[in-house]
Amino acid sequence: MPKLVIDALRVTYGPIVGTDGLALAVEEGETVALVGSNGAGKSSTLKAVLGMARYDAGTITLDGVDLRGLKPFQVVRRGIGYSPEGRRVFPQLSVLDNLKVGGITRAPAELPERLARIFGYFPRLRERADQRAGSLSGGEQQMLAIGRALMSKPTVLMLDEPSLGLAPVIVERIGEILREIQATEGLAVLLAEQNATWALALAHRAVILDRGKVSMTGDAATLLEDPAVRRAYLGI
Repeated sequence: MPKLVIDALRVTYGPIVGTDGLALAVEEGETVALVGSNGAGKSSTLKAVLGMARYDAGTITLDGVDLRGLKPFQVVRRGIGYSPEGRRVFPQLSVLDNLKVGGITRAPAELPERLARIFGYFPRLRERADQRAGSLSGGEQQMLAIGRALMSKPTVLMLDEPSLGLAPVIVERIGEILREIQATEGLAVLLAEQNATWALALAHRAVILDRGKVSMTGDAATLLEDPAVRRAYLGI
């Protein structure tokens, strides 16, 4: 059974449609890329899963349990980790304290093991554990945002535009780390990205959104070679 299932999702903001009829499923150990331009509905989808955006129609289930009506902290407790667009670290707090905030839903006795695991994935965060998060580079802040999301020990990790504003070499490194994390923890990953080349190369399957609607879906490697996708999203 899929970990996360979204079916016929419709999110609106007054007259503005965020998503309309979106359907996707993410299996354990699988990365599904949600690809589209700015305003296509990617962030609206992730926020609906987390309980940050109300949806007018459709269902969202995690391990077969309906998430409708749950508050974000309740969704996190059930197994959803979320790294938001723009990182949104707490700039005045240290790297270590940012990570501890991410683990607030776990028992205190679990935190040392989670911290050790995160520092294993991101050695740079260990080196900067006492440094203010606001003084980190963009790439380091993105690592911190992902690490913070992992502190809750999720079974589904949602990433919103993790490549945004980063140098290509940093983006590739983050992709390598995400593969390692998924292999180690068996996570289901839902990746929302404008960087279609990177996202499709990283994912197993992909859903391409256009103005809130699904325009294409399928195997990510196949979509990466599709002439229509290459013209629309890769500029080729």
